[in-house]
Amino acid sequence: MFKKDSSDFLKGYRIDFWSFITLISLIFFGMFLIYPVSRLVINAFQTKDAVGVFSFGNFVKFFSRAYYRSAMLNSIKVTFVATILTIVIGVTLAYITTNFKIKGVKAINIMIIISMFSPPFIGAYSWILMLGRAGVITTFFKNVFGVTLPTIYGFNGILLVFTLKLFPFIYMYTKGALKKVDKALGEAAESLGDHGLRKVLKVSLPLVTPTVLAGAAIVFLRAFADYGTPRLIGEGYTVMPVLVYNEWLSETGSNAYFASAIAFIMIFLAIVVFILQMHFSRKNYNMSMLNPPEPKKLNGAGNLFAHIFVYFITILSVLPTVYITIISFKNFTGGSIMVEGFSFNNYVLAWAKAKDSILNTFKFGIIAIVIIVLLGTMFAYVTVRKKNFFSRFLDACIQLPYVIPGTIFGLMLLISYNTGFLVLSGSAALIIISYVIRRMPYTVRSSAAILKQINPNIEEASLSLGYSSMPTFFKVTMPAMIPGIVSGAILSWITLIQELSSTLMLYTSKTSTMSIAIFQEVNRSAYGTASALSTILTITMVTSLLLFFKLTGNADVDM
Repeated sequence: MFKKDSSDFLKGYRIDFWSFITLISLIFFGMFLIYPVSRLVINAFQTKDAVGVFSFGNFVKFFSRAYYRSAMLNSIKVTFVATILTIVIGVTLAYITTNFKIKGVKAINIMIIISMFSPPFIGAYSWILMLGRAGVITTFFKNVFGVTLPTIYGFNGILLVFTLKLFPFIYMYTKGALKKVDKALGEAAESLGDHGLRKVLKVSLPLVTPTVLAGAAIVFLRAFADYGTPRLIGEGYTVMPVLVYNEWLSETGSNAYFASAIAFIMIFLAIVVFILQMHFSRKNYNMSMLNPPEPKKLNGAGNLFAHIFVYFITILSVLPTVYITIISFKNFTGGSIMVEGFSFNNYVLAWAKAKDSILNTFKFGIIAIVIIVLLGTMFAYVTVRKKNFFSRFLDACIQLPYVIPGTIFGLMLLISYNTGFLVLSGSAALIIISYVIRRMPYTVRSSAAILKQINPNIEEASLSLGYSSMPTFFKVTMPAMIPGIVSGAILSWITLIQELSSTLMLYTSKTSTMSIAIFQEVNRSAYGTASALSTILTITMVTSLLLFFKLTGNADVDM
């Protein structure tokens, strides 16, 4: 890692540029990931009444009380059922749009991706406005048909939001895999007498099953970690992310030790699922794609059914976003009662009430994205070009945030930097750090993917001309990586500006963001300002996505 040099730097030793970057990365992740994780684990095995004494007391308390056990089972149940439904919907949708001609498929693809990146808690809020006790659809059915619709609250509502929010992940994974299936395999199956559903079950489905299962694991992890949706629409249906938050801010006094134990259980379960995801990902079948599939035209009832199914699912997925946008221009009285007429009043009021939150969102986001691009690009180089123990450890650190729910990540940072040698709690810095670590993987993966396509010989040529590692990277390698860096940075930006879970644990009145402001306005039943803020956030997200499509030249997101 260190090289001998004639200079007296470090007493005769110098550290080359990439060794220095590796060292910086290890310090960075050591301080803001490994140390917080270790603090959480240590806290989990201590009790509030016996600090400093190793104990399983928190775990005994958790598993011995029905309330806590039911929260864990609730999480697993709603997450598992949602995962199954997303597989059914996502795989079916991907198969139809890949193998058959569907009118407007490009627009459908864009709308599904937009729904995938829209904040889930906004979806929950929108469904409350439509199907809640006083929702527009609920009221319509009751007044016109005398029918009382099933409640949107509890298990049913969480399941609805999770399914419509997360099926696009399965759709994108499966669609990408189906595009790589050689159509000659299907033709061979047909020549052997396998047609229709039999061909799908015997040829197409087995080939994409590893990809589907890998996508399902991602869906499970995202649903399992979601705090905003169950908090808004769950009512009495308690899940583990809500439990962690409640224990941290308990009315009877904060119990960081018990909250840490619950978080430890969540991380353990998430790691098991993540390992399965990595296992399935390695089993993907690579095709030569000599004969990529070509969409065929359906006739009769099959064509009608395919179009109805695709359009219905697509409309359902974007309906929450569209409805929120429409009512953001409606007039409200008393904050929650919709009256006749349209205006910009909600936006004027939203700016007056949440100006700082709006500005903080963009300020924190821009600072975080600059850090993500600078560090993420160099970290990607280390993991791809400098293969050794340290680079593999760095890669593991970059991937670890995938399995840590946002509420838990926020809790870890609070536990670690609330007291001691470095106090950061309540500061914007801690929020930005959480954004950087949680959203860096998008930029690293995208940068690493394009770096693998760049011939190392161009770097060697630069070095042979006398340029050192640093100018070679910034003047030769990095410019060639720009497309991957920008596309990854946009995805990082889209996800961090809507971050709720970790921010909810870390914010103060001075560091509130738009996600926090929306969450607070919904809890206050101030639906007008909440919808206006949601629309501002959605427009920012959609604009960023359209820029991503423009720069990448296609309407797909590489999952």
